[in-house]
Amino acid sequence: MRLVMLGTGPFAVPTLRALAAGAHEVPLVVSRPFKGRKKSPRPPMHSAADELGIELWTPESVNLPESVERLKSLAADLLVVCDYGEILKPAALESTRLGGVNLHGSLLPKYRGAAPVQWAVLNGDHETGNTVIQMTAGLDAGPCLAQQRVAVDSDETAGELEDRLAALGADAVVNVVDKLTAGVAEPVEQEHTAASKAPRLAKQDGLIDWSLSAAAIKNRVRAFAPWPRTYSFWQVEGREPVRVVIDKVDVIDDFPAIKDVSPGVPEGSGDGRLVVGTGDGLLEIVDLQPAGKRVMAAEEFLRGYAGGRFVDAS
Repeated sequence: MRLVMLGTGPFAVPTLRALAAGAHEVPLVVSRPFKGRKKSPRPPMHSAADELGIELWTPESVNLPESVERLKSLAADLLVVCDYGEILKPAALESTRLGGVNLHGSLLPKYRGAAPVQWAVLNGDHETGNTVIQMTAGLDAGPCLAQQRVAVDSDETAGELEDRLAALGADAVVNVVDKLTAGVAEPVEQEHTAASKAPRLAKQDGLIDWSLSAAAIKNRVRAFAPWPRTYSFWQVEGREPVRVVIDKVDVIDDFPAIKDVSPGVPEGSGDGRLVVGTGDGLLEIVDLQPAGKRVMAAEEFLRGYAGGRFVDAS
């Protein structure tokens, strides 16, 4: 089968590599234009296409009439879309014989949108997975062609989970393409009434609300790693608040019993641990990064910022 791969971010790279190593032809990779600074790393799919010797095309929009005409000129059988960054309109999907399939990092119809892995971790899900769908005009709403289920570890970050799902998803896409080639794929309509949304995250979403439970805050730290990361402000009396990125935390139950817990306030034990109150339970800050500094353990942080507490200084 003759395939055109559309992808930009790292989630798509294992799928491209798997397709390029298989029996199908991949004459073109379509990716979003690189608009970063000169010294910024190129989008992962740009580098992957170069390494594999596949032509890379970066149109401003794949939905422009001239873009659709180029896709048609390739006489491809199928578009394979993953982590691309633009919603394909019907004209683009109709540019190939079989339309398009998309690899999405959730168990659709759950978490339709740009950040399914992050929202699964944020909500403390114990299970998630991948879905390969036949693409339609609706956002992540097409019939399911394959699903994979995986358990989510309680300490796993979104970045770590996304890497696992990307590797697994490549196999699912290859299997779907093989079934489409053989004419034996069996699309299954989604249960649209059970759909939920997973919108793209913003940098300000990482600000911690200490009135949340310790478990909820831990999920936020996991969900927002590696981006946008969670942060708060540490206030030492007589000093300006310092923005602090929270890098690693643990919900704990081995701390001396405390009757009155105040959200964001350290509950000292004198052993160098940074344990703070939340809206429900205690949270240990294991690693953190003050603005302009490197990531450090809590004990080292407290040597330079003793006597403080977390405050809302947004």
